Amino acid sequence: MKKVLVGIGLIFIFVGVFVFHNKLYYPPLPIENVSKKEVIEKLNNSEQQIVKLSNENSLEWHIITKRDQSAANEIIKNMVSQNGWIFKQQDGSGLFFEKKGENLIVTTQKWTANYVLVKIPTIINE
Repeated sequence: MKKVLVGIGLIFIFVGVFVFHNKLYYPPLPIENVSKKEVIEKLNNSEQQIVKLSNENSLEWHIITKRDQSAANEIIKNMVSQNGWIFKQQDGSGLFFEKKGENLIVTTQKWTANYVLVKIPTIINE
């Protein structure tokens, strides 16, 4: 009986380590070509406040460690403004920018309590 309990205990430990190591406890990502583990590693290995994750379907995905929403919005405004876009207004999770008569909408999405995902159309660099 003790061997069975030890075996079951070891299985639970291995499953727990696997889940923790691969970040399976995080919610699903809206990005297909990046894993949760890769996202966290990119952010932890970077000195930047905002980290680019991928280009997918004409969208750039970035991640920010959440301090508070206004700080995250300021980081986004500074990054987008470096490409000549002028901030116009915020409506909910959308930040509206304008450049030469074109509009750009950057949206944020809370991924976990500690991380915010940022979705930017790729026209930002045009």
